[in-house]
Amino acid sequence: MKSRRHARTLVVISLMVIGTAVAHAAGNPLADKVRTANDRFHDVSAATAEGYTPIPCASGVSGGAMGIHYVNAAYLKDDAIDLARPEAVMYEPKPDGKLELVAVEYITSKGPAAIEGQLFNFNSAPNRYGLDAFYELHVWAWRPNPTGTFADMNPNVSCDAAMEMGK
Repeated sequence: MKSRRHARTLVVISLMVIGTAVAHAAGNPLADKVRTANDRFHDVSAATAEGYTPIPCASGVSGGAMGIHYVNAAYLKDDAIDLARPEAVMYEPKPDGKLELVAVEYITSKGPAAIEGQLFNFNSAPNRYGLDAFYELHVWAWRPNPTGTFADMNPNVSCDAAMEMGK
């Protein structure tokens, strides 16, 4: 009896945490605009048709991941920030081989940079990407991120399926 009550309590708490994370992302005006402007990328073929190419899945050292980035080299070079033309579209690889849209990333070398008041993060050089210094902003518009809508890594995203496919 006591274990059932404990299990029910855990389920209720889990649902509250998930609901809060979803509401947080869904209630963010910038994430809402990003989602509306980029919903076409649910199908990865839309990204490839627009010139995006994949780079390997990015995992965090302390957990979580960003997923597989599909990067548009032309957008990366132009330094323009356009809500509907992110420099990278991010997908989580699934065990069945499909890719699930989770976020987008805006990148520019000109800064300080911001979209609608949301400041980008600065990455100095040298960095793990081998790039010159740049500004970036992840927007977790499709996958709740308990560390924040604009955080780099998301503990709710994994590269495990990509590693399994690589074996």
